[in-house]
Amino acid sequence: MTVTLWHNPRCSKSRQTLALLEERGISPTVRHYLDDAPDAEEIRAALAALGFEDPRKLMRTKEAVYRDLGLTSETDPDALVAAMAAHPVLIERPVVFAQGKAALGRPPEAVLAIL
Repeated sequence: MTVTLWHNPRCSKSRQTLALLEERGISPTVRHYLDDAPDAEEIRAALAALGFEDPRKLMRTKEAVYRDLGLTSETDPDALVAAMAAHPVLIERPVVFAQGKAALGRPPEAVLAIL
């Protein structure tokens, strides 16, 4: 089984999720998404795999850049996806992908449902 983790090593939930996977003998492909940002197409695929219709469910809306960009609950979904692609700090983490599905590691144990 191929497992991919969108990871930020400075985030405790991301580190906990990686540790949880490794404890279960899973060595995921780790993508440091802040350095290797997903493009808009990848973000749309992630939203679909997560079952999220609203891109805000994958966004860190309390980040200063969210406010600085003037993003609101009224912002067009395509503009939100474009903002995440241009500013990956807006992407909530961690995200785990496996078997055509995805899960947000908040809490880390939530990812076990897709494994």
